[in-house]
This record gives sequence, C-alpha cells and structure tokens, in this order.
Amino acid sequence: MEQLSDLKAILHSKRANIFYLEKCRVMQKDGRVLYLTEEQNEKQYWNIPIANTTCILLGTGTSITQAAVRMLASAGVLIGFSGGGGTPLIAANEIEWLSPQSEYRPTEYVQGWMSFWFDDVKRLKVAKRFQQCRLDYLHRVWHKDKDLQNAGFYIGDVDTERALALFSSQIESCLSTAALLLIEAQLTKSLYKIAANRTKQPGFVREHDSEDDANAFLNHGNYLAYGLAATTLWVLGIPHGFAVMHGKTRRGALVFDVADLVKDTLILPWAFICAKEQMSEQGFRQQCLQNFTQHKALDFMFETVKTLSLESH
Repeated sequence: MEQLSDLKAILHSKRANIFYLEKCRVMQKDGRVLYLTEEQNEKQYWNIPIANTTCILLGTGTSITQAAVRMLASAGVLIGFSGGGGTPLIAANEIEWLSPQSEYRPTEYVQGWMSFWFDDVKRLKVAKRFQQCRLDYLHRVWHKDKDLQNAGFYIGDVDTERALALFSSQIESCLSTAALLLIEAQLTKSLYKIAANRTKQPGFVREHDSEDDANAFLNHGNYLAYGLAATTLWVLGIPHGFAVMHGKTRRGALVFDVADLVKDTLILPWAFICAKEQMSEQGFRQQCLQNFTQHKALDFMFETVKTLSLESH
C-alpha cells in the first residue's frame, strides 16, 4: 500500500488530472482507488491516479465508499457531487467541495489575505489586480496557442483588442466592486459575441439552463475551473468565503474569483470551438484538461493568489 508521504509527493500546483465520473462505483481495492463500471454484464475496474489528481466530480448514478474517501482525503483530493455533465454542483462542504480535513496547511497566506480583506479600499485594489492578472494571462495564452489562433482567437484581432483594451482602461477608474463586476460582465459578453462570430454560431445567448452545446460546454468547463480554484484555496489555507469580487453573501465566492482567472482564456473559446465541431462532452472535457496542463492553469492560480496575499501582508 502507498504511504501517505508517497500520495502527497506531487505538488498540487503540478497535478494534471480532474475526474468527472458517472454511472459507476468508486472504491478502495488493494491500496488503490478504483471506479467500477458495468458494460453488458461485464464489470471493469479503472484506476484513479490519486497522487496526480486535484479533484473528482461525481455525477449521476455514482456511489463512493468510505475507504475510498479516506484515501482520497489522505492524498489531498477534493470531492464534489454534481448533476449530469458536471452541472449543477449539488453537494459539498466548503460550499463547492468536500475538503480533506488536514490542519497542517500554511497560515501565512490566510494571514496575508485577512490583512487586507476587512479594508474596503485594499480589497478593491486586490480585486483590480485579479482582473489585470486575468487579462495578462489571456494575452499570454492567446498569443502563443496555435490551435486557438487557427480557430480565430488571437491577440491582434481587432474586435478582441478593442474589448480587452476597453476593459483594461476601465479597471483603475472603478470606485466599487459593483462597478468592477459590471465592466467584467461587459468584457465576457463581448468575448461571447466574438466567439460566436468566429465559430459561426450567430444568435448565441448565454443561458445556464439552455441545452445547446455551447451553453452546456460553458457550464461544464466552468465547473472544471471551479475545481482547480477550490484546490488552490484549500492547499493555501484560505477559506472560500473571503471573496474580493463576487457577492459577500455567497460562502464560496472566492472560488468563483479565482476560477475567473482562466475561464475566459481557456474555457470560453473552446466551448464554442467544440460546439461547432459537435464534439462529445467527454471530448470537450479532455480538451479542457489538456489546456489546463499545457498552459499551466493551476500553477497560474497558485502564483497569483500567493503573490497577492503576501504583497498585501
């Protein structure tokens, strides 16, 4: 059986896997975590490499044993329960996720976070930094990703440059979080329009309950990003409720703030591209996970949150 030290050998910021499972049973067997599927009277076991996994989403028709949860917790893997296709997120603790109960996590980052969070002016300043980091990441990724460029998403495109430049110029002039949220929503709306035009899907309207592929992929991809964000915050020991952008009345709002660092860059364009190509949900999910790894999304989340918390402290 693997030792606890072995399970935590891979840093969370370097882990590559997110699992969405449905119609299966997750269990512990011979010191490993497996999921069992039944295909036409044949049972098949599949291994989950928990030491290289950030989080697991359990969809419809799933069950999990106590022994499996214990092993996942020992490896620092977060667990969430969701509906079909990864949305909506139904259950969890810490708002979005069942978090491993380890008390041996760093305190310096939450101390740094608390040093500014109760000051409205300082919190708004950090919120603005979040948005600028988000823009920098989009510029960096879209500038070098050949697949995105071939699909029409690139830095230098007139519409894209206009939308990004307008957002960037408005960030510093915002006097409240509400004003910042408003221009952020306008940016995302502009990117939706650009994506719909580039992939020839005119008339697109963002509706969370809509059944068209683009909306479904956006929902699903966003929840994958939430998994990365929740992992980042848990590892750094920062409670999910201390948001800088999203509503203070939502306990898990900081998860949404951190996920926003990569959603427009990696989820939004690929949701439209995959919808145009009529890819399956599984194909889209694999594309998202590949993007997370290729562009070091988890590393970027960790570094951004660590930098902002320590700078403020």
